[in-house]
Amino acid sequence: MADLVVLGFSDKEKAESVLRLSKELSRQELLDLEDAALAWRTMDGKIHVQQTFSTTAAGATGGALWGTLFGMLFLMPVFGAAVGAATGAVAGKLSDVGINDAFVKEIAATLEPGHAAVFALVRRSTPDRVRDALRPFKPSVLRTSLTKDREEELVNALQGA
Repeated sequence: MADLVVLGFSDKEKAESVLRLSKELSRQELLDLEDAALAWRTMDGKIHVQQTFSTTAAGATGGALWGTLFGMLFLMPVFGAAVGAATGAVAGKLSDVGINDAFVKEIAATLEPGHAAVFALVRRSTPDRVRDALRPFKPSVLRTSLTKDREEELVNALQGA
């Protein structure tokens, strides 16, 4: 089961840096994310959301693969790939996996103008190494699905206590 962690940042640049850091931690096998998103509120109050996992692209890729395989059975692999990609893209667009979009927008609406949040659905991590890597960005814990004790431990670790 994955844990949801929402971290708040004083600006969008710090949040973007943390998303880049998460990719590096993933390459080092210290962090395994199921999904992640970035939300920020501009100074004029507008809310923006950037998803890191595209269900449309994943659906199109899977659909193209299956379409090619079925197309080879009927000696039309290119047509099968095209139809499979189109069907997969539509299916991917309609499916909502990972972090709920409505939840992301709900939390983003509570951000102060100019601030940002990173949403992470964590499958597995090496907690001490990940917390050490995050500490310089001075995140605040906005929401988690962790137990009360584990959430307090996370807050204290990120504050350097």
